[in-house]
Amino acid sequence: MNAMTEPLLFKQGDRELVSFATHPSRYQHWTLSVEGDVARLKLDINEDGGIKPGYKLKLNSYDLGVDIELHDAINRIRFEHPAVKVVVFESGKEKIWCSGANIYMLGLSTHAWKVNFCKFTNETRNGLEDSSRHDGLKAIAAVTGACAGGGYELALACDRIVMVDDRSSTVSLPEVPLLGVLPGTGGLTRVTDKRKVRRDLADIFCTTSEGVRADRAKDWKLIDAHAKPQQFGQLLATEIEALRVQSTRTSGQKGIELTPLKPLIDEAGYHYATVDAQVDRTARIATITVSAPATAIESTPAAIEAAGANWWPLKLQRELDDAILNLRTNELEVGTWVFKTRGDTNLVMQADAVLAQHKSHWLVKETIGALRRTLARIDVTSRSLIALVDEGSCFAGTLYELALACDRIYMLDLPDAPDAAPALRLNAANFGRYPAVNGLTRLQTRFNEDTQTIAQLQGLDDSPLRADQALALGLVTLTPDDIDWADEIRIMLEERASLSPDAMTGMEASLRFPGKETMETRVFGRLSAWQNWIFIRPNAVGEEGALKLFGTGKKAKFDWKRV
Repeated sequence: MNAMTEPLLFKQGDRELVSFATHPSRYQHWTLSVEGDVARLKLDINEDGGIKPGYKLKLNSYDLGVDIELHDAINRIRFEHPAVKVVVFESGKEKIWCSGANIYMLGLSTHAWKVNFCKFTNETRNGLEDSSRHDGLKAIAAVTGACAGGGYELALACDRIVMVDDRSSTVSLPEVPLLGVLPGTGGLTRVTDKRKVRRDLADIFCTTSEGVRADRAKDWKLIDAHAKPQQFGQLLATEIEALRVQSTRTSGQKGIELTPLKPLIDEAGYHYATVDAQVDRTARIATITVSAPATAIESTPAAIEAAGANWWPLKLQRELDDAILNLRTNELEVGTWVFKTRGDTNLVMQADAVLAQHKSHWLVKETIGALRRTLARIDVTSRSLIALVDEGSCFAGTLYELALACDRIYMLDLPDAPDAAPALRLNAANFGRYPAVNGLTRLQTRFNEDTQTIAQLQGLDDSPLRADQALALGLVTLTPDDIDWADEIRIMLEERASLSPDAMTGMEASLRFPGKETMETRVFGRLSAWQNWIFIRPNAVGEEGALKLFGTGKKAKFDWKRV
């Protein structure tokens, strides 16, 4: 597939698949412009450009296709425009900034489509905050007009929200009073956790469909600043300058081109250069194999930049991210993902050493950030995740993070042939390079922040750890030997596939993030539980539910029992 020409929705045999690959030349809804160290993303949605037929994207409302473009645009700012310090989100329409997710699209969509859509939009907005926090890319929402629902949630993801005070522009989260559902992109959590809005004021705000104007919005901490139309341009310029000073991105850097990925997609799965996802739809299992670099990766800044999008760590990240999105969206019944690795562990360790050595270089820093966000995408994926450390594996450093993101790790023990047995290796990548969405490393999460255990593991340096050692250290779950391996893995996978997917989703989401909460874990926890539940309740999606009847002039009929 070529991202320059292929549609976002396409046929593969009898199946209709979504592609997450696009290019600015194909954007229908966003315009990306760069002026020095400021990028402007202008939202001017094509009403007739929905990813699926059956609805019009009126009032700058969006669907999955709009957010695929946004995801692509932000990535291009990261890698193709490394000198950009501030991203300004603007509207290309009069009197409307963004009215949020298209209601008619939601009303026509399946439950799985709605939830996956919410999850992807959440991850895109979380990624914007991640880039601000770790990589110095700042964002500001310049609100001119009505800013509602998911539109306001996009503004909430920015570092600053400024609003024109024209007595008609408003911010709102109207999902509860209008649709009988919750804001699906973290709105409730960001209002309280990020913007520190008092809960009684947040209660009024989230049950008022008409929204809040500039002066009250500022008083309630829903926005940061406002100005009359004549002074709004100067206010925006002042806010951009303040964010420019906060940014840690370096001026004058020349970016690299994010060349199109070229996966082979067939009935057997999704096949890339470094990632191969084999899909067994009968067993409902996807086997994702990640390959180590074939040779030592480029290790000087000049060589890294020359390699560009083909530099192994970045190529791996982009292909793995695309495979995850394809599997999550297009393979709904494939409930178990098995992660494997193949290749030379020493070359993985060398790649990690290069990442550590040049972590301040802009391209290496952005690559680390992209890997961090892809690993976080695995953390919150509602699939059973199993890592198999078998012969030929290279679970070391960054690639061991894949295993740590899994619910279980099985490691092959070869007591009669120890030299042929697989080994795990830890390095600096496992002790802080890739914090999970709970703000902890995956080892801290695994061992419930046991500092003594973490210190012991850090003292191992990069020693190869065979099955008995890894088991004793708690780095794997079970270590069947070569006699029992095939049967134990088969039985485990069959048992997993036989369990209720709803129960699995709830159990996995509850177990993956023990201990302290963050805004991100609360957002995804609520999405997995409350929004999942509300989206299938008759009060929202029944024939007389609020979401189904929106725009018809009829009033929803609720079942008034509280559950």
